[in-house]
Amino acid sequence: MQRIKFMVQLFLKEPLWFKILISITLLTSIIFSSSFFSATPLYQGISKLAAAIFFCAYGFKFKMNRLTSILFFTVAAICIYLSILAFR
Repeated sequence: MQRIKFMVQLFLKEPLWFKILISITLLTSIIFSSSFFSATPLYQGISKLAAAIFFCAYGFKFKMNRLTSILFFTVAAICIYLSILAFR
């Protein structure tokens, strides 16, 4: 519970533009990956692209920790690859 509390406190210390970017991309990814939008591949591609932006933003945020940053960028690259496949 303390780790979650610590992560929330770190998030609240971020600038407003970062909070808005993270919130919008996370909500977009969750909404467009729901079963309501599963019939259209365009929405699935948008969902994966939003997830890639989310992971890139956190990759840049954690650039001091090299391993964590590389992990976030790797997951972002996978999301971009999957979004390209969804758009085709």
